[in-house]
Amino acid sequence: MKTVIFHIDVNSAFLSWEAVYRLRNLEGTLDLRTIPAAVGGDMAKRRGIILAKSIPAKAYGVKTGEPVVNALKKCPKLKLVPPHYELYKKCSKAFLDILREYSPAVEQYSIDEAFMDMTGMEGLLGDLTEFAHALKDRIREELGFTVNIGVSSNKLLAKMASDFKKPDLVHTLFPEEISQKMWPLPVKEMFSIGRATERKLNTLGIYTIGELANTDPDILRHHLKKYGEVIWNFANGRDMSVVEAVPEDNKGYGNSTTIAFDVTDGGTARMILLSLAETVSARLRRDSIRAELVSVAIKDFELNTVSHQMVLPSSTNITAEIHQAACRLFDELWDGTPIRHLGIHTGKLSKDDAARQISLFDHTDYEKLEKMDRAVDEIRKKFGTDAVMRASFLQQPVEHMAGGISKEKRKVDYTREIVE
Repeated sequence: MKTVIFHIDVNSAFLSWEAVYRLRNLEGTLDLRTIPAAVGGDMAKRRGIILAKSIPAKAYGVKTGEPVVNALKKCPKLKLVPPHYELYKKCSKAFLDILREYSPAVEQYSIDEAFMDMTGMEGLLGDLTEFAHALKDRIREELGFTVNIGVSSNKLLAKMASDFKKPDLVHTLFPEEISQKMWPLPVKEMFSIGRATERKLNTLGIYTIGELANTDPDILRHHLKKYGEVIWNFANGRDMSVVEAVPEDNKGYGNSTTIAFDVTDGGTARMILLSLAETVSARLRRDSIRAELVSVAIKDFELNTVSHQMVLPSSTNITAEIHQAACRLFDELWDGTPIRHLGIHTGKLSKDDAARQISLFDHTDYEKLEKMDRAVDEIRKKFGTDAVMRASFLQQPVEHMAGGISKEKRKVDYTREIVE
């Protein structure tokens, strides 16, 4: 039986979802997708990056991920709208609900992407490439936004196919089409290849995916270690991963935040780490998980990033213990350069029933700390995250539970927005 995989990718998702909402729910008449427009963060709070842009904005050179200030220099008349994550979650669910009507194996790859295993569905749906067109059209007609669908025999090639010409199109990329459709592309278009890898490959005289595919894998292993073999297989269309309808367990829990001002003193940085430890630890406890590894990442005002990690004597989900480890790592790592971004990540996870290693020299009452954390979790669950706050956060410019999606991004006050 021939394996058939779909990759479905929403075109300019955040912008498209915002455009449809304004047209259908707010009785707007201007379709943001038809003008130079973008969803962007708040420059004043250092979250000023482009999250999604329209095709007309792309024509001006506006890029996803670039600072809003740069985008406005390229396109002074760029229409900027704030992010609205509650809306995005609803649109994503509606999109995935349609996909699950046609296959039991649907894997959500991100908020606006999914894979479908369509193997053996010809008997019910007919020619699957033709069905992909029908599925694309149904999503557009019912939900108002467009998608691209890539069709192939594995996940990698299906994803590559969906990235071909946009919007609102279906593309195939089966193994027999690789040399014609994929190999002529620049090597940077290959899935998982970033700028640093592109530069390394260019120094080896490799500029296209075809040149990568036809390079001796031993050369790639020599220069790029195991990753060289991975991208060589990708360039040759090889991918053994399967569509995972049930998501894998988390391999780590983390959170980070971009700070609205340059942090130049250790005390403020440790407060921010405490606010991050609050959110990370709460998520660990919610899922009855403990972590044995803690890492801290620092991004300075010049956007240089450094990180450091340590293994704890015993796995934990206690806020104070994770914060203490994060502060120790921070003190070992920070050289005094003004800080723009801080993050905490945890790994080496185990179930909450794991026994704690007892030390003769450690007199900490861990049972008391665990009870206190659980009580705080219950209060916040019942009355909201702001119901209980550490006194150290009062009169401070630091949010007491930082990271994730900020309150102003979850919902948008459209009474302050000019909806045309």
